[in-house]
Amino acid sequence: MAANERKTIDLEQGWEITQKGIMKLKNILEGLPETGISSEEYMMIYTTIYNMCTQKPPHDYSQQLYGKYRESFEEYIMSTVLPSLREKHDEFMLRELVKRWENHKSMVRWLSRFFYYLDRRFIARRSLPPLNEVGLTCFRRLVYQDLKVKVSDALISLIDKEREGEQIDRALLKNILDIFVEIGMGQMDYYENDFEAALLKDTAAYYSRKASGWISEDSFPDFMLKAEECLKREKDRVSHYLHSSSEPKLLEKVQHELWSECEAPLFVTWYSGYRDLLKDSEVENLSRMVRVFSKVLPFLDPLANIFKQHVTDEGTDLVKQAEDEADSRKVFVRKLIKLHDKYVAYVNERFQNHILLHKAFKEAFEALCNKGVGGSSIAELLATYCDDILKKGSGEKLGDEATEEMLEKVVKLLAYISDKDLFAEFYRKKLARRLLFDKSANDDHERSILTKLKQQCGGQFTSKMEGMVTDLTLAKENQTSFEEYLSNNTNANPGIDLTVTVLTTGFWPSYKSFDLNLPAEMVKCVEVFREFYQTKTKHRKLTWIYSLGTCNIIGKFEPKTMELIVTTYQASALLLFNSSDRLSYSEIMTQLNLTDDDVVRLLHSLSCAKYKILNKEPNTKTIAPTDHFEFNSKFTDKMRRIKIPLPPVDEKKKVIEDVDKDRRYAIDASIVRIMKSRKVLGHQQLVMECVEHLISRQLRKGLRT
Repeated sequence: MAANERKTIDLEQGWEITQKGIMKLKNILEGLPETGISSEEYMMIYTTIYNMCTQKPPHDYSQQLYGKYRESFEEYIMSTVLPSLREKHDEFMLRELVKRWENHKSMVRWLSRFFYYLDRRFIARRSLPPLNEVGLTCFRRLVYQDLKVKVSDALISLIDKEREGEQIDRALLKNILDIFVEIGMGQMDYYENDFEAALLKDTAAYYSRKASGWISEDSFPDFMLKAEECLKREKDRVSHYLHSSSEPKLLEKVQHELWSECEAPLFVTWYSGYRDLLKDSEVENLSRMVRVFSKVLPFLDPLANIFKQHVTDEGTDLVKQAEDEADSRKVFVRKLIKLHDKYVAYVNERFQNHILLHKAFKEAFEALCNKGVGGSSIAELLATYCDDILKKGSGEKLGDEATEEMLEKVVKLLAYISDKDLFAEFYRKKLARRLLFDKSANDDHERSILTKLKQQCGGQFTSKMEGMVTDLTLAKENQTSFEEYLSNNTNANPGIDLTVTVLTTGFWPSYKSFDLNLPAEMVKCVEVFREFYQTKTKHRKLTWIYSLGTCNIIGKFEPKTMELIVTTYQASALLLFNSSDRLSYSEIMTQLNLTDDDVVRLLHSLSCAKYKILNKEPNTKTIAPTDHFEFNSKFTDKMRRIKIPLPPVDEKKKVIEDVDKDRRYAIDASIVRIMKSRKVLGHQQLVMECVEHLISRQLRKGLRT
């Protein structure tokens, strides 16, 4: 035999060495006088098992050692662990179980190290359960299955004592419940089936009894205070010793039991229904109810429906008030914002932002914000309210912070409106007037609301409005260039001071453009500016919008000379009287080349309104085609500078027409895109896809099938 050949170890000899180490470990775990396992002893046991597993057949004892590993646990459990547990009861049994479980895990760790080579080679090749799992399974099969009912009952008994106000050892409960979790080795089945199910059943019975007693002796507020305190304590139990997965099930069970007991007296003894609870004086009680019963659908479903109707009714009352009082449109928007703030606070703070109540509130405000108010849509009223806030000299005197806050609230209301494109067009019209006539009170606020609208509705929604703001900046630079051009070209003299605002057609609202027959003084101005503009670009066409122009002219009256601030139309009409003392309606219309409607408006403003610059014959308050007009040389006023307004045109109809036109174009474009990609499509499917495509642009209400 070779000198380095290893001596064969038979099973009995090898196991005797191993068993001595295992026995020493058991004595240590039982607290018997014993020295610890030294590194030499550990290496001897490990080497013995290694050699027994690596010997050539038939002396490879891997299979036998795997079996003896399991038998070591079984023998120790049956001879020592189970007897010590069975002789104890209640809390003493629980403490012993914690001790035995910790000892068992220590034994598993040590034996797994002794038999480590089995895990590395034998178990891996045979696909057998690993050593750690075998050790824990022995405890589960022999100890856990035998005692699980007694342990669960003891735990629940302690929890009920704590519910009644007694002090218990929470750390003990935590340690025992960790056993239920750990014994599942990654699965929660043992915790849920052997403990949690029994706990939930006991919890239901416990709170059913408690709630029945509270109802007979307490008022509703006192009942709810006790119910809320119970939920708080159950959450506290979860945080201290129950598994976190138990929290929603436990709270839901408590809530359902409390609700089933209090539902009947709630509407018979305490209140007559949910509407009573929605009163301002009772909302704190309702808030507590939502906190307590947030998982109970039989409570939340009817509450959500009543809450939705309650908000809708309050909003409808606001609409009726606004329709009855013609001058209260602005007041209506303020009240609508206040109503929204009130119930947003209800949902977010008092109702915990519960998804069901949030949905009810959203649906109520969507229905409200898409109603008409005295012939006007709320989209139009919001745009008008923004205009009141943002323009100079408005009645809304708000500070910077208050203005920002109010604009934020208006944009939030816009989220409920389906006709967002209608708001955009009304807002754009009013923004144009503020920008063109220098009526904006604060440029920062103008940019701020555009940012808010962009965040709410997307970049496409505000692209034209942002273009308008940019246009004004470029127009000012263009005017500076024009003034430099005039100073450098002495021949280019318009004769009067001229300011021209050049705009990009695509950004701005559409305006009527007439070939107004300008007076000679104005014609020269137009020609000079056109020549200047051609030096900058030859690829753009200038279209003059005289309806937006203003003029300062000097009126030489017999009492005194006065400065008149008028529109381009009004100035053109007045300048006609420099060459004629008396003109008829038809002569003025022919010489100015305007429509009947425009001539009536401007002549009314000059002869029938506050400032009668022209005398009309006959002297009536309406304009007729048979009227004649003369310059009123005797006109006077205490001011030396007056502004003569031109009656505004009602643009509502035009805005609605423009929006409908845009919607038709958008629908046509959507259909073309869909059919290009799909080639063949049924009518109903085409309508559905078209609607989906248009929803992102808030155009669904404009769709016609």
